[in-house]
Amino acid sequence: MALAPEGDLARYLDYLRVQRRLAARTLTLYTDALLRLQQLAERDGVALRQLQAAQARRWLAATHGEGLGPRTLALLLSAWRGFYQWLGREGLVTQNPIAGLRAPKAAKPLPKALSADDAVQLADFKYDSGDARIEARDRCIVELLYGCGLRVAELVGLDAQASGTARGWVDQQSGEAQVLGKGGKRRSVPVGSAALAALQAWLALRPELARADEPALFVGARGARISDGQVRVALKQRALRAGMPSHVHPHMLRHSFASHLLQSSGDLRGVQELLGHAHIATTQVYTKLDYQHLAKVYDAAHPRAKKK
Repeated sequence: MALAPEGDLARYLDYLRVQRRLAARTLTLYTDALLRLQQLAERDGVALRQLQAAQARRWLAATHGEGLGPRTLALLLSAWRGFYQWLGREGLVTQNPIAGLRAPKAAKPLPKALSADDAVQLADFKYDSGDARIEARDRCIVELLYGCGLRVAELVGLDAQASGTARGWVDQQSGEAQVLGKGGKRRSVPVGSAALAALQAWLALRPELARADEPALFVGARGARISDGQVRVALKQRALRAGMPSHVHPHMLRHSFASHLLQSSGDLRGVQELLGHAHIATTQVYTKLDYQHLAKVYDAAHPRAKKK
């Protein structure tokens, strides 16, 4: 690869640095992408101003074949496309050969979930923080996030009592949580015995922390409704103290709820209803998590899975 961009490429990078004032990191990435373009052109004896879409498509395919991932290819195309747009504005080309090219779609990463043992360990973990109220609150938060699969916004929206203005609440008698989900859709979610016990323990101490007129079920140290960010911080700290193997956030507990329930029941439609997903396709990602679990069991246990 050439040591430095030449000709039009060098002038374009000067334009990005001086007029567009791109950040140093972005400029470095664009320089690498344009150097690759220059190398391809030199290798095939193609003048960049005469590049045709078919040749650009072959270059993209060859670059993909070298093992570069979709994100890297998307960055290359972005830099190349911007270069030809600039050439067009300068009156140096009449068409952009990169305009119709698209990088292959990146596979969506599977949501991260805790193992069943880790989720239970996090819920059962006891820590003497010096404030029994906060400890009871945080344990109840974990139980509801994992035991009911709530979104963090649904959790912080819960009130201590049912009312006409409440976004959500927990009915202890029926063992159900009424929550307001995405799109303003309400749903009922079963609340297990462990979560109900944690809720009762928190409600016994809540009056010592909550303001007299605060309707929220979960409150912060100042007695007002807890925020999404406060839940994230509290959960992260609890997970670290409990020795969890990775960073734990509220949505990870929702993922854990879904994948563990699907592993046990195999009822995709039922899990969809409990999560409040509008479309079954959103829930189907958990079948991949379930397959990962089965694959690990197979690899560990089946004689034919072990390489000799």
